[in-house]
Amino acid sequence: MPSTFYVTTPIYYINSDPHIGSAYTTIIADVVARYKRMMGYDTFFLTGTDEHGQHVLRSAQAAKKDPKEFSDELARRFVNLWKELEISNDAFVRTTDDYHVKTVQLFFQKMYDKGDIYLGKYEGWYCVNCETFWTDKDLDENNLCPTCQRPLEHVKEENYFFRLSKYTEPLLKHFREHPDFVGPDFRRNEMLRILEDGLEDVSVSRTSFNWGVPVPFDSKHVVYVWFDALVNYVSAIGYGWDEEMFNKYWPADVHFIGKEINRFHSLVWPAMLMSMELPLPKKIFAHGWLTVNGEKISKSRGNAVDPRVLIKAYGIDAVKYYLLRDIQFGNDGDFSEDNLIVRINADLANDLGNLIHRTLSMISQNFDSLPAPSEVGAYDDEIEKLTIETIKEYFRFMDEFKFTEALTNVWKLVKFGNKYIDLTEPWLLARDISKKARLATVLYNLSDLIRNVAIMLSPILVKTSDNIFKKLGQKFEGIETLGWHKTISGVKIVVGEPLFPRIDTKKWKKVINMTKEEAQKTNENSQVTIEDFSKLDLRVARIVKAERIPKSEKLLRLILDVGGEERQIVAGIAKIYTPESLIGREIIIIYNLKPTKLMGVDSNGMLLAAKDSNKLRILTVDGQIDPGAKIS
Repeated sequence: MPSTFYVTTPIYYINSDPHIGSAYTTIIADVVARYKRMMGYDTFFLTGTDEHGQHVLRSAQAAKKDPKEFSDELARRFVNLWKELEISNDAFVRTTDDYHVKTVQLFFQKMYDKGDIYLGKYEGWYCVNCETFWTDKDLDENNLCPTCQRPLEHVKEENYFFRLSKYTEPLLKHFREHPDFVGPDFRRNEMLRILEDGLEDVSVSRTSFNWGVPVPFDSKHVVYVWFDALVNYVSAIGYGWDEEMFNKYWPADVHFIGKEINRFHSLVWPAMLMSMELPLPKKIFAHGWLTVNGEKISKSRGNAVDPRVLIKAYGIDAVKYYLLRDIQFGNDGDFSEDNLIVRINADLANDLGNLIHRTLSMISQNFDSLPAPSEVGAYDDEIEKLTIETIKEYFRFMDEFKFTEALTNVWKLVKFGNKYIDLTEPWLLARDISKKARLATVLYNLSDLIRNVAIMLSPILVKTSDNIFKKLGQKFEGIETLGWHKTISGVKIVVGEPLFPRIDTKKWKKVINMTKEEAQKTNENSQVTIEDFSKLDLRVARIVKAERIPKSEKLLRLILDVGGEERQIVAGIAKIYTPESLIGREIIIIYNLKPTKLMGVDSNGMLLAAKDSNKLRILTVDGQIDPGAKIS
């Protein structure tokens, strides 16, 4: 029986439609799954959606929908996109699935029974968008989420906690004994630094809402969305409900994730598994972020590119090739439509497409079928040697997830195929009947090179590889057919049209440019009217008292005079301004902002400030004006 291989993507949080960034991780995992199947592994490929948590609940409420109905709609978008991208996943897990809910509760109960989960109280910062807790030391003076740069909410509630600190030393030991546990190396080093500083216990339940997996022994609590989500990797393969399947595929061979969730996967998830006395995954690979034309992907910029738009314009294989060839897997990368077009024209149309079309055309013109080799000549040793070396390097790079290097390596062979045509000059051989045997060998060697290239490209350029085999009259019957002179001669070939027609850049309309139009519409839609502005009550306020808030490095409590009315607000400016320097300043506040609490202190309004990359400054008025004056 072949060995097993278990590969996963993160399960995608359904807070927005899938875009090219989320598609990138899924495409990578799909390539690896196809490669391992080609190599004879019994492969299981998992992806899915993360559907619980406060952000989903609020989004559903804003849409006036039941959260399950809301989740069903968004999950379908991911399922449908992966079908359109021809992703070969074996399962699609949803955290609202019954079997997953039961497995999460099983985890929680066992860890609680072991003493690794205990009841306590949490007070601190929470990002609803990322569903992440943050401590003061994680934040800058603006108290924005380090991941998404959105405002945080101060949370104070009874929670259950996981004794993550208990597993600091066991995790350090595992990292040192398994240096390849987290990749790339610089991501591993980031996690090691956190470990060496010591881990703190983490909250694993919430009580302020009920959209989540109920804690099995305490109905007031739901399981924290990240605890819930991580369990998907074992729930989907049978933990708690199919022991045979679970034992077959676990531990996972690789979890592919984005760098922003590395801490959860490389520290929290392994500690949970240690608590459950289960084997740890063999590898966690945290890749970088994608930008589009140098800008972070976001709806407001109009560059949250729908992969379906790209596929319709350029084809699945061209988009996959560009993503894996141009973007070094592991690092941050930029998706440039201009560079995609360059790759299509230079690599796919000129190099590969031209090589195939020239070779098949010459075979069709000179032979009834694909000829057999007979007369060895100059450069034959060179093409054979390079083919064998390319195959060897291909395996090494693919096994190490070095896709850019793997494709660069294959393209050296493709380029040499075109060079071999120039060196052997088959058009001259075709003019001399006495050299037909040599012509047959040259064209067979080229066909064999192309067949080997098609096999190596098959996990990535799936349709292209299939088309090449059909053109050559060959069948891919396993990895053992990869090698020199294994092409079957005497079969009919099909010339047909070139696989990749060139794009005329003077006439071609780039599809990402359309998102600029969408962004313009978005900007127009986001413009406020005078009626919208009138809803904001902006007033001048004089600071009469300022003091630091205990246990906070960033917050100040300000007492304001607003036209004879005394008001208290909390502002995150303590790292920039001392309390004494603020007394007497006339600032601008939002007077009608809904009151809230920060660090347990009432805040009734918000001051306005300006920030650039280096500094923050509060907004004041030009000259003296009475407190309480309205801004208009």
